[in-house]
Amino acid sequence: MTDIGTWPRWNTQADAGWSAEALAAARAYAASIRTSAAMLVAGGRVVDAWGETERRWNVHSIRKSLISALIGIHAAQGRFDLETTIGALGIDDRQGLTPREKLATLHDLLTARSGVYHPSGYETDWMVSIKPARGSAGPGTTWCYNNWDFNALGTAFRQLCAPDIHADFALRIAEPCGMQDFRPAEDGKLVELPDSVHPAYPFRMTARDLARFGELFLRGGRCDGRQIVPADWVAQSVLPYSEAGTRGAYGYLWWVSRAGILFPNAVVPPGTYAANGAGGHHVVVIPALDAVFVHRVDTDTPGQEVTAAQFGRLLHLVLKAAPGTARG
Repeated sequence: MTDIGTWPRWNTQADAGWSAEALAAARAYAASIRTSAAMLVAGGRVVDAWGETERRWNVHSIRKSLISALIGIHAAQGRFDLETTIGALGIDDRQGLTPREKLATLHDLLTARSGVYHPSGYETDWMVSIKPARGSAGPGTTWCYNNWDFNALGTAFRQLCAPDIHADFALRIAEPCGMQDFRPAEDGKLVELPDSVHPAYPFRMTARDLARFGELFLRGGRCDGRQIVPADWVAQSVLPYSEAGTRGAYGYLWWVSRAGILFPNAVVPPGTYAANGAGGHHVVVIPALDAVFVHRVDTDTPGQEVTAAQFGRLLHLVLKAAPGTARG
């Protein structure tokens, strides 16, 4: 049986208002692709779960939503001023940043609008393909999903807030939210990059712990009666600051739905948002259904991937099981 750990579970899917038949169809489709684990939580309890929900895998770019939550905590305590420029912090890189690039603020990095297109690393082929030429945009003017921004943000965080991102996440989020698996010393590291001085900061986490993170945001930053992430930060994080085409919109390191658009092959309810990682890792928060859906793939094994189109099809099937949904 799938191990959901300390999560409470609904006695039946019908008790939660979800269709067992429709969820069985979603499971059947997941079995035909490379899904390794999935969890559906609604009303704070597990409605359905399958696969290795207790196994740690690299979360890939979900790391960006994790650090965004941490930044919100520190910003509220005055340690992380979004108006500060990277020049004021002394942030530079191997090829040297121009005076205009150094005008980018931490807010620009947080929203992927820095205009700094210096070589980075730890990128997918798609990320490399969309990166514009150096100097082609000014700070704050253009959105681009750009690992330079995200990795430099990690450098700023370590300079201003805490020297160890992963230990800080364990202290401020994982422990108070009841995550049972995350081990910062083993599940987090810095990855040095050949073309940039700003390392990546990957996390390894389980589906059942990622579900806790999604639940934290679904509850406005609260867990067990405590305000862990400021509620206004949660609200600001998932505003559609930037148009992202077929991927919806982009907030503070979160992907945000726009007019139902977030994944191919699915129309999501208004207000839905997601933390996404390469290879098919997703934490989808669906406030309209009081639900979180987590999807994992064994990307430790070469060649294992669930495409965005495949995941969208799976999410479509899951949504067809939702309360009040016309099925057919």
